[in-house]
Amino acid sequence: MRAMDAQLIENARQTLADERDRLRLELSEEVEHPRVAHGAQTAAATEVTESQRGQQLREREEVHLVAIEAALKRIDAGTFGTCSVCGKPIAPERLEALPWATDCIDCHSKKRR
Repeated sequence: MRAMDAQLIENARQTLADERDRLRLELSEEVEHPRVAHGAQTAAATEVTESQRGQQLREREEVHLVAIEAALKRIDAGTFGTCSVCGKPIAPERLEALPWATDCIDCHSKKRR
């Protein structure tokens, strides 16, 4: 492994750990629902919409946390940076931008088609 590769992995580990900690904290916080005066149908509808958005965001963050934890496990296992589809190395630029990426850009593009 080249020195830059080791540094990239260490940077990714730190980024992932920081993001994991942030998400865990955010997900552990109680979700507050604003109180709405009775008879205020518009306000009640707004509250429901905001609650649904909050739930969607929470679910997205939970999925993201799972991906981050999986990436940390790949670092520990020595498989970080290897495409789960084709087995080729994932570009360092992709890992710097998305350290939880599981696939190379070519395989990712094929999945999106």
